[in-house]
Amino acid sequence: MRYFVTGTAGFIGFHLARLLLSRGASVVGYDGLTPYYDVSLKERRHAILSENPRFRPVIGLLEDAGRLRQAAGDAAPDVVIHLAAQAGVRYSLENPRAYIDSNLIGSFNLLEVVRELDVRHLIVASTSSVYGANAKIPFTETDGTDEPMTLYAASKKAVEAMAHAYSHLHDVPTTVVRFFTVYGPWGRPDMALFKFVSAALKGEAIDVYGEGRMERDFTYVDDLVEAMVRLADVVPVKGQPVVFDRGRDSLSPIAPFRIVNIGGGAPVGLLPFIDTIGRHLGVQLVRRMLPMQPGDVPRTFASPDLLAALTGYVPQTRVDTGVRAFIDWFREYQSGSEPVARSANASLRRPAARSLRKPKAPVSRPVGAVADIDAA
Repeated sequence: MRYFVTGTAGFIGFHLARLLLSRGASVVGYDGLTPYYDVSLKERRHAILSENPRFRPVIGLLEDAGRLRQAAGDAAPDVVIHLAAQAGVRYSLENPRAYIDSNLIGSFNLLEVVRELDVRHLIVASTSSVYGANAKIPFTETDGTDEPMTLYAASKKAVEAMAHAYSHLHDVPTTVVRFFTVYGPWGRPDMALFKFVSAALKGEAIDVYGEGRMERDFTYVDDLVEAMVRLADVVPVKGQPVVFDRGRDSLSPIAPFRIVNIGGGAPVGLLPFIDTIGRHLGVQLVRRMLPMQPGDVPRTFASPDLLAALTGYVPQTRVDTGVRAFIDWFREYQSGSEPVARSANASLRRPAARSLRKPKAPVSRPVGAVADIDAA
């Protein structure tokens, strides 16, 4: 299988590409290496991937339509996975233009390229942030998403809508995957876990927004990319929804298009999360309790039922285990001794995430910015 993946120098794209390569796929990775955070971290990720002869990096922006078209055309992919985006909930309050340029214009360019290619499946990354002010829990894929609370969320909702339109108009089988607070080794420096660990090891205080009353459905990155690889084999077919007991398929009635949450359905409070960090570091984190930031939501909570019905798989790495793995990596990374041969899915010596009985195929910017708890 040949994959064209945007965002391979990013946190999730790096782990996804490593998993695909470990399973024998060929990957062309397209990434702009933008300076939203430390570019050297992105370069180190790409250097590790480039040790595999089946990985070929292409450096370019999504906004560069010509370069994107050339790279994707040369790759001749079976599957396209679109991860590249301007990330960060809070940064969208500081630099909204970046979200228009990358997430809207860039994603439009990608969709234009895909409609010209004969791809088996397009997978587009989205975020739990699109659920916005939704008070119903857990969040299911068929819930309304008409109340985004940040431009970041609005831009990702718009990408979902554009992808549906292209799926309908050009018969492109498309799956949108909504991420829920992804964390783990090689994570982004603007994310809460990275900043909390870094501050704690320096003896600095951490900023705790919402006075610690928030909850997040944390998803360990190995679980996330395993789910994505499994979903790549579940190609939506118009008029053929999967039938399962605990909900209904999000398959569009007019397009080979569906939306799937990737989350474990087990929210964890921010304060217990911080306690877990302190326990593994052996320190007491000093906390500055602050009010909720604009755009923050009090809780995210994924329903994993559709993912389980489609793939027989549910993320289940415990936060305690995942935080420990991140801290082990962080210490190695800071010391410059990161063992680059480590497999993405071997970053923890743990049992695999829960695998349910697989059903029959469905009938179907600056690093110093405030810590962002939502990683998608």
